[in-house]
Amino acid sequence: MRVQGDSGLPQESPAQSGEAAGALSLTVHREGGDWSAFTDLEGNLSRAAAALARHVAGRLPARASASVALGSDALVRELNRTYRQCDAATNVLAFPYQRPASRGPANAGAEEGGYLGDIILAEETVVGEARELGIAPEAHLQHLLVHGLLHLLGSDHRNDAEAEAMERLETAILASIGVADPHAAPA
Repeated sequence: MRVQGDSGLPQESPAQSGEAAGALSLTVHREGGDWSAFTDLEGNLSRAAAALARHVAGRLPARASASVALGSDALVRELNRTYRQCDAATNVLAFPYQRPASRGPANAGAEEGGYLGDIILAEETVVGEARELGIAPEAHLQHLLVHGLLHLLGSDHRNDAEAEAMERLETAILASIGVADPHAAPA
């Protein structure tokens, strides 16, 4: 995993245990928000990405990579308004890579290997939702990263059947790293 530090230059972050070399590489950019509520931020992101890679091995292209922007609600609201015509912050946005029209079909990056796309997370919303749900912010962050990565790989929740399939996959992926079912009814 590469982490965009305060210097503006990407820095290598050590691979986490269980992560297959080259299975899924994340580049993390700190764009805004106060992410200090999260312990071992990059490690938690890396573990979630590695768990996803193990579970979707047949769907994940070789040498796959994605960017994760750690942002503020204001950034996510602006992007949501610009690209989805929804004037509100949300917890996560996912933008699958799209090849220029002259270079082949949309989302060809996922089909050929290489760059999957961008995920943007809103710190204030992630922390607030975790507090409301009574869960650790790290667990919610890992769920949202997995959710975003699944979107980059073509999963969606436009209808009940898609939503149920995506939720089952998220639950299995997160369980493999000790994160409780994010879709279970509160106790």
